[in-house]
Amino acid sequence: MARSLQQIRTDCIKARALMVRARREKFAVGAFNIDNQETLVAVCRAAKAKNSPVMVEVSKGEVDALGLENVRDLVDNYKQEYGIEMYINLDHSPSVDDAIAGIEAGFEFIHIDISQANKNASESEVISKTKRVVQFAKSTGAIVESEPHYFGGGSNKFDTKINYEEIKKTFSTPEGTKEFVERTGIDTFAVAIGNLHGKYPVPKKLDLDLLQEIRDVVDCNLSLHGGSGTPGHYFENAVKIGVSKININSDLRIAYRETLEKVLREDPDEYAVVKLMGKVIRAVQTVAESKIDMFGSAGKARP
Repeated sequence: MARSLQQIRTDCIKARALMVRARREKFAVGAFNIDNQETLVAVCRAAKAKNSPVMVEVSKGEVDALGLENVRDLVDNYKQEYGIEMYINLDHSPSVDDAIAGIEAGFEFIHIDISQANKNASESEVISKTKRVVQFAKSTGAIVESEPHYFGGGSNKFDTKINYEEIKKTFSTPEGTKEFVERTGIDTFAVAIGNLHGKYPVPKKLDLDLLQEIRDVVDCNLSLHGGSGTPGHYFENAVKIGVSKININSDLRIAYRETLEKVLREDPDEYAVVKLMGKVIRAVQTVAESKIDMFGSAGKARP
């Protein structure tokens, strides 16, 4: 069901207030990618159990499979059913048109990532297209997030080691961050400080000193992508420094798939899908709850 412009603006005002609270009260909002209805239910139950605000995210693959309006309706329905504070982020939107479609659908958070579709996009192209999204987002008040270049990894489980010497070449810098934020007018900057999309054989290591240097030169929101497989103490310290949004995807997907495989092995004669999903939803919920605890957002909801 289409939402009125006033409804969209009201929810965007609430979303902006949440980010202000997160920075003031030193917690981060978990941004959990959802692949389907079961994942959404798991995140809703985690939010309810922990009385925590949450974001759910969809990227282009999920949008193509589910549809923007369908995602909006599902989230609205479950938000009302569970009585929780929940918002939607369009994650890694690869084009201006895709981002505008998310804004028009009433998504409160929009991540525009021009380098997602074109890893060799020039700085001027990334900045100019990001500025167009920032300008259009003023129509609803949607919160716009971006970064100046391609962010490595993928939402999967990898068996390769992390080459930090190579990754350091793409780390954010205080000077580059400040210039990008000032030239684009974004609300949220996605930092690269050792965080990578995906889950790897060894835990990730975040450069918290660099994060502090970045925090010292910009006043916008800071987000961490690639949160899966990161030891909790990094999150706790990143939040103290001023990160207010942390993305989680691979940890949810791994819990979902591994639990489903176990359920199918244990009950090979069951074909009613709804009967197979209970343990899967609980496993994903457990992961989401553990992240909420790490992010310090439990008890912070204002439905």
